[in-house]
Amino acid sequence: MIKQIFNWRTALAVIAILIISGTIFYSQYLAQKIAKEEKQKVEQWIEAGKFLFNSQENADTKLASMIVTQNTSIPIIETDEKDSILQYINLDSAKAAKDIAYVQRKLALYKSQNKPIIWVDPFDSTRHNSYYYGHSRLLNEVQYYPIIQLVIVALFIIVTLFSLRSSYRSVQNQVWAGMAKETAHQLGTPVSSLEGWVEMLKESKGNEKIVPELEKDVGRLRLISDRFGKIGSTPQLVSMDLVTQIQQMVDYMRKRATGKIQFSIHHEGKKEIKAGISAPLFDWVIENLLKNALDAMEGKGKINISLKEENNKVNIDIADTGKGISSQHVANVFKPGFTTKKRGWGLGLSLSKRIIKQYHKGEIYVKHSEPGKGTTFRIVLKK
Repeated sequence: MIKQIFNWRTALAVIAILIISGTIFYSQYLAQKIAKEEKQKVEQWIEAGKFLFNSQENADTKLASMIVTQNTSIPIIETDEKDSILQYINLDSAKAAKDIAYVQRKLALYKSQNKPIIWVDPFDSTRHNSYYYGHSRLLNEVQYYPIIQLVIVALFIIVTLFSLRSSYRSVQNQVWAGMAKETAHQLGTPVSSLEGWVEMLKESKGNEKIVPELEKDVGRLRLISDRFGKIGSTPQLVSMDLVTQIQQMVDYMRKRATGKIQFSIHHEGKKEIKAGISAPLFDWVIENLLKNALDAMEGKGKINISLKEENNKVNIDIADTGKGISSQHVANVFKPGFTTKKRGWGLGLSLSKRIIKQYHKGEIYVKHSEPGKGTTFRIVLKK
């Protein structure tokens, strides 16, 4: 799938380059052709105007008049040898009448666009007129066409890549869900078998101390299997007390931590703080964060959990005094496969983010982390 996306990206890039290159070259060709024709039209307009000005009463001026009147698209400004404006055509007459600076700005623009056409008085070589002309609307459109084309192609590529990325994510989600369900299915058989063996041990004397512990471990396996089975399906969110839920998970983790780890929970003195959760999946997230905190502290330190209601949300902060996360790794902690441990697949935080964001419509992120001092993760849930 990744290889296919890479091939698609390469193909799109090549197509885009070809389209843009072809468009630029062709538009430049058209622009040069139109510019050449417009220069010829301006020259004809000048000659026709001079002919009309110098023609005798009985002269045939029909063609010259037609040439002069047909120019309705090319703006022209005529100046004398002192660069004073004599006349202009195809400008906004209303603006030109009110603001002489408008004509001056147009003159400066036309000087930058084209070389002037000089007409020298045949009877007095010291007198000459300069004709500055600008681009017609057609020429401007042809010149701007590559930019418009570039924007269209860029939008096309962005939309296509977004679609491919969404498709890739969808396939990736299906793969993760399939793996989780298959794991749950594979765990189901040995767990059921273990439950049967535990029942048999209950019937034998001398196992009174072993059986309760085995039941806890088998129950734990059954809970893990249930969690994996819920991945990929839409869980039912139930309004539950987060204080009690988190306290149970802390009690469970405290028994499996060293005596040098101190746990504390703060909930502003409130007996209950409720939010809609899927208990098995939510417990999984809290367990992952607590395990990461224990690993980061390497057997000694403090874990502080604080719950705070804020408007229609509940903020849950889990802070440890471990080794912290470097700034270059903070952005990657929730990516599948990322881990700083020697063992593990780096899926815990990735799955935790999916559970909170996708199933609980909440947020989870690194609120603060400093190497050597610890890390604080924040979970935001809707009340």
